[in-house]
Amino acid sequence: MHSFLRAIGFSNINNRTDLNQLINFVIDNASYRKTIQIDHQNSLTEISMSFGPDFGITLRGEYDHNDVFHLENYFPFLNGHNISVKEEVAINKRVDSEAYTGMCDDYRLGVSLIFYLQNVADYLERKNKKTSLNLNVPVILSALSLEGRTILPIKKDEIQVKNLTAEKINRSKLIAEAKKGNQEAIDSLTIDDFDTYAKVSRRAKKEDIYSIVETSFIPFGSESDNYSILATILDSRLVVNTYTKEEVYDLDLVCNDIIFRLCINKKDLLGEPMPGRRFKGNIWMQGKIEF
Repeated sequence: MHSFLRAIGFSNINNRTDLNQLINFVIDNASYRKTIQIDHQNSLTEISMSFGPDFGITLRGEYDHNDVFHLENYFPFLNGHNISVKEEVAINKRVDSEAYTGMCDDYRLGVSLIFYLQNVADYLERKNKKTSLNLNVPVILSALSLEGRTILPIKKDEIQVKNLTAEKINRSKLIAEAKKGNQEAIDSLTIDDFDTYAKVSRRAKKEDIYSIVETSFIPFGSESDNYSILATILDSRLVVNTYTKEEVYDLDLVCNDIIFRLCINKKDLLGEPMPGRRFKGNIWMQGKIEF
């Protein structure tokens, strides 16, 4: 059973009978179906159904000769509405199922960003064509969370905001140069990291860590597409799952200058999310490639 079903309002789906009933409901009533031929013998069908504003469940499997759908895997999804990243994307297939992850390097994060690919059928359709597949494409990111909390923002004046913006731009340029092998940029980044560590260590003796670190984006757990984040809330909406009538929060977040959308069950979020405040929690990152 997929643990992140809870994030989009399915916290009461806790046994195989309820899950099968939900999956059959999606198969019978889905608004989106797409089938592609992988080879001469195998095909792949994606079936999606929304249960609220841009969130729902996607099934992947194959129809047999009797038009019976055989489920291979499923996942809850949230469609983002902003282009988050536009970098070259490497796509890799998971070993256990017909699922794929995308990976790209974004200078704003400083680490490789890995996300669960939502539109696998679109990717395979283009991959199977004889024309070359351009993967330097926009990616719309979104995320689901099972636990989070709202914390207050850091108070900054106008001068501090301008200085931070200039520092971010300069760091992004240095990271770009360092990836090309520029030794001066590598040395400069190393010195900056030592200085940052010294400042944080000094301030942490007297201040709370969340008054020092404004946002963070850190890999979390054994899954490559899970992260622990501290992000600023841009917008917050309370929406309802049409199937279960559970309330979920639909948040727009910005973390290290990357904007993405997040969905979390109202029961699992501590505090009231309001624009300007911050969200802290663990997330499962998803992404849709805009071919």
